[in-house]
Amino acid sequence: KSQFYPTRVKCSVWRNPEEFDEKSGTPLGIQTGGKMANPVPSACCMVLAAVVMVYAQRHSELDMQVQYERLGADVTMQCGAMDWDAAVTWSANGTDMDESHLNGSRLVLRNVDLTRTGQYACYEGSSWHLKYQTYLKVGTSPKEPVLMCRSNNYPKGFYCSWHLPSPTYIPNTFNITVMHGPRELVCEKDAFPKNRCHIRYLQLFSTVKYKVTLTVTNALGRNATTITFDEFTIVKPDPPENVVAKPVSNNPRRLEVRWQNPSSWPDPESFPLKFFLRYRPLILDQWQHVELSDGTSHTITDAYAGKEYIIQVAAKDNDIGTWSDWSAAVHATPWTEEPKHLTTEAPVAEGQTCRAARISPPRTAGGTAEPLQKERERESERDTPTPLMPPPQKTARRQPRPRCRGERQPPWARDRIIQLNRHAKDASLLRFMPTAPCCPRCHNTGDKTCQTHTGRGRGLETTMSLVRERPPPPAPRGGGAPKN
Repeated sequence: KSQFYPTRVKCSVWRNPEEFDEKSGTPLGIQTGGKMANPVPSACCMVLAAVVMVYAQRHSELDMQVQYERLGADVTMQCGAMDWDAAVTWSANGTDMDESHLNGSRLVLRNVDLTRTGQYACYEGSSWHLKYQTYLKVGTSPKEPVLMCRSNNYPKGFYCSWHLPSPTYIPNTFNITVMHGPRELVCEKDAFPKNRCHIRYLQLFSTVKYKVTLTVTNALGRNATTITFDEFTIVKPDPPENVVAKPVSNNPRRLEVRWQNPSSWPDPESFPLKFFLRYRPLILDQWQHVELSDGTSHTITDAYAGKEYIIQVAAKDNDIGTWSDWSAAVHATPWTEEPKHLTTEAPVAEGQTCRAARISPPRTAGGTAEPLQKERERESERDTPTPLMPPPQKTARRQPRPRCRGERQPPWARDRIIQLNRHAKDASLLRFMPTAPCCPRCHNTGDKTCQTHTGRGRGLETTMSLVRERPPPPAPRGGGAPKN
């Protein structure tokens, strides 16, 4: 089972040269002793040619047809002149269709989408002869086109371009008409892009409006749009070209910007342009703007030092039209001072070793140079690396000054000592230090009990040495009791 296509058949009958009279053009028959002739009759060519003509006539009626259907519609295809109840087989792009899509000998497709686009063929069930074939294209009718006219080479002319807001998936035909008052102008279509054409101005500074109508048509429908405008309202130059931004030497807040007129603007001297410059640092989102009436350069004086800037320029005719689109963005960073080094390299003659040159020591007040020996000593001191200083050591905490028992204590210290002694249940719980030697300021030399005290505020500790009992005084000679 396959689709049959007619082929060209060439039939040739070979005869013995002795059987044909070249002068009369009539056959001579077989001569005695001649070679045997080919048994294929001359009527063979006539039979084969007739067969080819029959098939060619039959298949000429099955030329490929194109069928357009709307997206989402129901499509019904009939198998040529076959009866409704005839046994047929349908194929799509060489693949047999399921019988669920058949209604008798007709093919029914419900809610077709773009995947249904392709070649469909119908074959007779018993002989598998091709009875019908078509190419189905699914698409939509065109919506209202978008039309725009602009003059970027004023005063030579203007161009109009168009496009559809959504695709139709099938071929479309566009027809544009330009009227200037009662007169129709020729719109020369470009080879690329195909959706644009140019119109030349026949009269400058005209007050008559232009009217442009665009009509789009395809196999499923048509649509159109019309715009009307004045000559000066569509003037819009192309963006400036070759925009360059450079830092200004020794000026950390300046940037120099240069650009060129758009190459499509034919006569900048007769029709001068003005420019609009915007710039901002990358760290900010707010633009700063400068409008320039003439010239193709500008110096930015309020840039942030060391910050990268983004810069763009637009152009416009001095008197008419609208601003162009922004140029391609360029980046630049203001000048920054290079860090200064302590040593400088002196020029070295060829063949010498490069050594660091240092500034010579100052001369004395008398104007004479210092002795060479001292000069060398200073140089050696400079070359000697400074030793690393050891880390600072923690200073020992100041020890409390020992105080004698007889010294006068502050009132808060005495209260603290009394409180500690009063609440101590055991001598091991007392926060007392060992007995300290008596200070020389003690007046009572016989009293060996000393106390130490540290006071740096009410919340700090107060320490006191353990108090030892005084030795009892000597007994009186009279044997009486000791006096209290």
